[in-house]
Amino acid sequence: MGSRCVILDIGGVLELTPPTGWLHQWDERLGLPAGTSDRRLDDVWRDGAVGRIGETEVRARIGARLGLDAIQVESFMADLWDEYLGAPNVELIEYVRRLRSRCRLGILSNSFVGARELETAMYRFDELVEQIVYSHEIGVRKPDPRAFEMTCALLQVRPVNCLFIDDYDVNVEAARAAGMQAHLFEDDARTIARIATHVRSAAG
Repeated sequence: MGSRCVILDIGGVLELTPPTGWLHQWDERLGLPAGTSDRRLDDVWRDGAVGRIGETEVRARIGARLGLDAIQVESFMADLWDEYLGAPNVELIEYVRRLRSRCRLGILSNSFVGARELETAMYRFDELVEQIVYSHEIGVRKPDPRAFEMTCALLQVRPVNCLFIDDYDVNVEAARAAGMQAHLFEDDARTIARIATHVRSAAG
């Protein structure tokens, strides 16, 4: 297997995740001003993204902050995951699947507690790449340079040999600062062309 490596983000890249408006709908349902639920849960989003709290604590805080009973909390979580998981980017996933014998493959994702289990069940990303690195498991989020360092270490690859794909400019720039090549995902055609060029190129 060649020394080239491709590392991809999940949300907005391997998963298509258009906004569903679910939080606004919950504000309306609870009779709250727009944006209230999101503000009340700001620390839940932050802590859940880096694994400072687990799923039980997430549910407890949501129930307490929004005055929801257990059944309502589960409905709230279902709406959260419906937007989070989105739909598979079939074209890109199938292209990446065909790369397995040609380069190293990994995922680096800003995530939320529970994501690995749900994404594995729905999309089998564990069968697509060699390593999946979730922010809630390593305790740091992109664009923190440590996220890129940890991913390269787990894959046992040099940053210079890696192409990182993300849909946020700040993460693309951070990957470049960490010594990687990086590409901003805007559509499948340009992304696939960029990956193909990287895989064909001589090892650095």
